[in-house]
Amino acid sequence: MVNFERHEYDVIVIGAGGAGLRAAIEASAQGARTALICKSLLGKAHTVMAEGGIAASLGNVWPQDNWQVHFRDTMRGGKMLNNWRMAQLHAQEAPDRVRELESWGALFDRTSDGKILQRDFGGHRYARLAHVGDRTGLEMIRTLQQNAVHKGIDVYMECTITQLLKSGDRVTGAMGYWRESGNTIVFAAKSVVLATGGVGKAFSVTSNSWEYTGDGHSLAYWAGAELIDMECVQFHPTGMVWPPSVRGILVTEGVRGDGGTLRNSDGERFMFNYIPDFFAAETADTIDEADGWYDDKVKNRRTPDLLPRDEVARAINAEVKAGRGTPHGGAFLDISSRRSADYIRRRLPSMYHQFKQLADVDITAQAMEVGPTMHYIMGGIRVEADTAATTVPGLFAAGECAGGMHGANRLGGNSLSDLLVFGRRAGLGAAEDAAAQSAVPEVDESQVEEVVAGMREPFGRSGEGPYEVHSDLQDMMQKNVGIIRTEVELDEAVNRLQDLKNRSKDVMVSGHQQYNPGWHLAMDLESLLTVSEAIARAAHMRKESRGGHTRDDYPDPSDEWAVQNICIKQGDNGGMEVSTTPLPQMPEELKELFEEGSNA
Repeated sequence: MVNFERHEYDVIVIGAGGAGLRAAIEASAQGARTALICKSLLGKAHTVMAEGGIAASLGNVWPQDNWQVHFRDTMRGGKMLNNWRMAQLHAQEAPDRVRELESWGALFDRTSDGKILQRDFGGHRYARLAHVGDRTGLEMIRTLQQNAVHKGIDVYMECTITQLLKSGDRVTGAMGYWRESGNTIVFAAKSVVLATGGVGKAFSVTSNSWEYTGDGHSLAYWAGAELIDMECVQFHPTGMVWPPSVRGILVTEGVRGDGGTLRNSDGERFMFNYIPDFFAAETADTIDEADGWYDDKVKNRRTPDLLPRDEVARAINAEVKAGRGTPHGGAFLDISSRRSADYIRRRLPSMYHQFKQLADVDITAQAMEVGPTMHYIMGGIRVEADTAATTVPGLFAAGECAGGMHGANRLGGNSLSDLLVFGRRAGLGAAEDAAAQSAVPEVDESQVEEVVAGMREPFGRSGEGPYEVHSDLQDMMQKNVGIIRTEVELDEAVNRLQDLKNRSKDVMVSGHQQYNPGWHLAMDLESLLTVSEAIARAAHMRKESRGGHTRDDYPDPSDEWAVQNICIKQGDNGGMEVSTTPLPQMPEELKELFEEGSNA
C-alpha cells in the first residue's frame, strides 16, 4: 500500500499565475472551499513576464476605442481562427476586470487628468494597454496574491501534479508529489481548474522558465479532453540573443510601443518592407500620412514596428536569412535615438536594468540585439466560452493552457486580460459545478498506486539520464517545428518523437526522491513529449500558413483551412488522434464589424 497525504476540497486550481489566482478568488467568493496548487513558489508565475500591459478598451487615451474595435483587432490578429465568442467576451469584459484589479489595490501609470494610462502595442488599433511601467504583470500578481491570501485560500507550493483522478467520465481530483520530499499528495475535489501555462521548455530558445512543460495540456489530454490549434505557436519577435547565457529572455513589446524601432545591419528600418496589404490599405483609408507609417514620433499606433508578433518575427527571421542580421543573428532594436535617457529609465526600468546587468548594454545610448524566441502557445485545451468547461465533466481550464481565445496568433497585452476574464469565468463555472455535486468524491486508491509505481520506475533503470533526452527534444523542436516549417522537417519530427518517447521509457535517475531535479525532469518528459507530438502532428496536418504557423511549402493562407480548427485527443488505443472540426459560426452582427466601411 502507498502512503500518501490526502486533502478534500470543492474546487482545486492547478497553477497560480494570473488565471489560477483569479479562478481561485472567484471560486472562493462563490462559497466553494478552494485550494491553489503551484509547481513553484507563489508569485513566481509567468504572468510576471507580461511587462507591457493589460489590453482593455477603457478609452482613456483614445475615447473612440470600444469593445467592438478590440474584438475586431483580436480576431484579425488571430487570423480569424479564434473562437468568436471567447474573443467577444474578452473584449466586452476586459475593462471591468482592469477596474476591478484597480479597486483591489493595483497601481497603474496615469494620464495628466488622473485616468489609467494606456500604451500602444502591436496589432491594436488604439493605445489600449493599461500598464505600470514595464512591470505590469508583477503588479497584477501582487494584487491577486494579496486578495487570495486575504480570502484564506489554501496554497500548496512546490507541489507538482502528475495525474488527474477520474471516476467514470468525471474528474474527481488530482495527485502528485511534493518537490522537496518526493512524498505523494492526493486531492479529492468536486471540480478541477487547470491554469498551468504553456509549453516553452519543449524548445531550446524560449522566454519560458523551467515550469513551462505543458502540464495542463497533457493532464487534460490524458484525462480525455480535446486540444485545439496546437500548431499555432507564437515566437515573440524580440528576445535577447546575446550573450548565450540569456538567449531567449523577453524584451517587452513596450520598447516598440514607446517608440523603439527595428533596424537591420545596414541601418534600414526594414519593417516598412513587410506591411501586409490589409494593414497598409486600412492605414491609407483612415490615417493621413503625417499621422501614420511615416511620422510616428508622437503617435506610434500604426508604425510597422508594431505589427502583430507573427508578422514581425517572420520579418526578423527573413532579414537574418538574407544576411542583414546583427553579429549574433538578430536585429537591432533602438529606442535611444528617439527617447531621452530619463524617459527610458522611467518607462522601461526593467529593460534598462536587464540589459545593463545581463549584457552590459546601456539601452539609453545603445541599440539592443533581439530575435525571435518561443514565447506562447495559442493552442490548448478546448473549452466552452462562457463557463471555461472542457469536454470532460468536472474539468475547467483558463489562461495559456486553454485554446480558442487567440486563434492563430495572440496580440500582445491580450494575455493578461485573458487571464482575468477567463480566470474569473473558470472559477465561477467550477464553483457552480461543484455546488451541483452532493459530496466530495472518494479517492480510488488503485489509481494512486498505479501512478506512484510509474513515478518511481526511473530509480530502477540503467539507461541514459533525462537531461540528454530533453536536450535532444528541444534541439529537434527548434529545428523541425520552429518558426518556419516544411513537410520534410515535420515528417522527421514525428519520427524523431517516437524515438525520443522510446528513449524516455528507459531514462534513469540516481539517488532518492528528496531534492532530486533529475527525477523532476524525468517526470516532466512525458508531458513535454506529449505536447511536442501534438504540435508536430497538428502542424503537419495544416497545409497553409496562418499566424503562428508558417509552412515554407504552403506559404499562403487557404480558404479551406480558414474555417476549421485542428482537434487532438487520445484514442482508445492510447495513440494520438488528429482531426478537423468546423469553427463556430459568428453571428451576422459581429460579421458586419469586418466589412469595409465599418466604424469599428
